[in-house]
Amino acid sequence: GTQVTVEIHPKDTTPQLLKKLSFGKGTAQALKPSREGQGVPCFKHTARKNTPSLPETMTTRFFPAYPWDKSSLKSMPVDLQQFEKLDAYALKVNVKNSVEELVKALLKQARTDLEKVRAIWMWICHHIEYDVVGYHNKSQLSSKPIDVLQTGKSICEGYAGLFEQMCSIAGIQCMKLSGYSKGYGYKMGQTFTGDSDHAWNAVYLDGRWHLLDSTWGSGAVDDSFTKFTFRYNEFYFLTHPALFINNHFPDNSNWQLLKPTLTLKDFENNMLHNSNFYMLGLLTAHPETAVIQTVNGKASVSVDCCSATLFTFKLKGTDEHGLMTLKKHGMKLDIYPQNTGSHKLQIFAKPSKASEDVYSCVLEYVVECKSVDKAMRFPKDLHQPVGPSWFTERQGFLRPSHPNPIIHTNDGRCSVTFTLGKDISVLASLHSDNSSLTEDMRRRHIMQIHRGNQIELKIHLPHAGNFVLKIYAKKKSDPGNYDYIFNYLITCLNTEVKWPAFPQSYSKWVEDYEILEPLSGLLPANRNVQFKLKMHGIAKVLVQAENTYPLTQSRGYWEGTCNTSGCREVFVMVHENANHSFYSHVLKYEVETQ
Repeated sequence: GTQVTVEIHPKDTTPQLLKKLSFGKGTAQALKPSREGQGVPCFKHTARKNTPSLPETMTTRFFPAYPWDKSSLKSMPVDLQQFEKLDAYALKVNVKNSVEELVKALLKQARTDLEKVRAIWMWICHHIEYDVVGYHNKSQLSSKPIDVLQTGKSICEGYAGLFEQMCSIAGIQCMKLSGYSKGYGYKMGQTFTGDSDHAWNAVYLDGRWHLLDSTWGSGAVDDSFTKFTFRYNEFYFLTHPALFINNHFPDNSNWQLLKPTLTLKDFENNMLHNSNFYMLGLLTAHPETAVIQTVNGKASVSVDCCSATLFTFKLKGTDEHGLMTLKKHGMKLDIYPQNTGSHKLQIFAKPSKASEDVYSCVLEYVVECKSVDKAMRFPKDLHQPVGPSWFTERQGFLRPSHPNPIIHTNDGRCSVTFTLGKDISVLASLHSDNSSLTEDMRRRHIMQIHRGNQIELKIHLPHAGNFVLKIYAKKKSDPGNYDYIFNYLITCLNTEVKWPAFPQSYSKWVEDYEILEPLSGLLPANRNVQFKLKMHGIAKVLVQAENTYPLTQSRGYWEGTCNTSGCREVFVMVHENANHSFYSHVLKYEVETQ
C-alpha cells in the first residue's frame, strides 16, 4: 500500500501538483513541499543572481557539518578503480554534432546515475578547454551548450551550462550554481563584492546533492591568463562540501550544503587550501586565517597530515628566516621575518615516496611583521627542515639524544648521540656565517665516538654565535660520496667561549678508537701532558714530541705522559704488529707557541 507522489514541473516555476498517481491500493494525496522534508525540493532563481534556492529540510537532514570531519575528500563513496574502464571509454567518445548524440554515446557504458555523471564529467574535463580569448572579449563568447560543444571551448558559465544540459538529457537532476570563487587573480584576504565571478554544478545522486566544478577539473591557466593547459583534477568531482566551500561561495548559502553555513566574512578570512593540499593527504593547517600577525617577531604555522610528507617553505622567496621541523603526522614552522611589513609565506609539500624532487604549493599566507627578532637571524647554511624526524630515522639515525632542532650551550660544548642503523658511515661538519674556519677545521671541531651501534658527536665551538651542525652519511660498503641527511642549529651566547679544535686524526685511526685525554688539539707548551686512549688490536703506542714516550696498556686503555718542551707538534703513533718495525701516525696535536 505504499503511496508515491510524482510532480513534474519546469524548474523555474513554483511546483503545482499536475497529476495524482496511485500505486497499489492506496490513493495518493496531493503533497505540497513543506519544511518537514516531504515532497519534491523546489528551486527558485533569486532575482539578483539567478541562483536556485534549496528547501531548508535538505540542509538539516543531509548536510555535513563544517569544519571538515577528515573522513573523505568526496561527498559520497567513490571507488576510482571501478571507474577506470568507464573513464577510458568516455575520453574516446568523439561526437560533436549534438549534445543529445554525445550523451547517448557516453551512456552506452554507464549503468548507474553515478556512472552517468562520471562519464559526462570526464568527457567535459578532457574535451572542453578554457577560452582565455573569450574571457577577455565577451562579445565573441557564447555559453550555449551546443556552441560550447562545437567550438570545444568556453568559460565557467559554458562548462556549467553544458554539464547541466547533458545531465538533464541523461535523466540526472542537476543545477547550475553561481557565486564567488578563490580562483585566478585571487589575493589573500581580499573582500568579495558585486556580481558573482564563477559557475559550477550540483547533481542529485543517492538521495542528496553533491557539488562539482568541471572548469577547475579540466586544467589551469598560466599566470598571465593567456594560455590554458589541460591538467585533469580529480579533486573537484563530488568534492566534500566542507572542502568545496574553501574556494566556492554560492550566491545562495543553502547551496553550500553545510550545516551551519559560512558567512561571506568567514569565506573571505578563511585560509585558502588549494586542491594540492587535500590530494597530498594533508588534513588541517593552523592558523586558519590567511593573514598572520607576528608576536615578538615570530609567527608559527603547523600542518597535520595522514601520511609521511616532506615540506619546504619560502618567505618572500627564501627559506632563510624560519625553522621548519618534520613531525610524524605533519610539520611545524616558526617564522622570524628580518624586516617589518607584509611578507608572502608559501608552504610546499610532496609525498615522501615521490621519486621526483617536485614540491607542490599547498598553502599561502601573508605574515604581518611589526617587530624584528634580530637574535633569530639564522646562518645561511641552515637547511630546511631542521632537526631529526621520521625522515632521518629512515636514513638510519635512531633515538636521537636531542629531538629538538635547536641545541643551546652555555659553555660552547655539547654532545649529540644516535643509535645507528647497519653499515652506516657518518660525516659531520660545523658552519657559521661569521667564521673564517677552513672546511678541514670545521670538521675538527666535531669528534666522533663509536660504541657498538651508538655514535656520539662531541662538539667544541670555536666561538660564540649560531652554528649549523650538518650530518652526512653513506653505506660503509659504498665507495661513493656522502649524502646530506639533516642539520641542527647550535646556539651559544657566551662570548668567552673559544674552544680549540680536536686533534687531527689519520686514516689509521679506526672508527671505534676513542680519545679520553687530551681532547684539545692544542697542547700547552713546556708541560707534562697526560694521555689516555682507547685502542684495540695494537702492539705498541708511542707519543712523539721532542722525545719519544711509550704508552702502557692497562684495562683496554693506553696511558702515559709526554712533555711538550721544544716542539711545535706532537704525534701519536701505533705499532700494529710486534713483528713489524714501522709505526703509523694516528693523531696529531699542535703545541701552543710561547
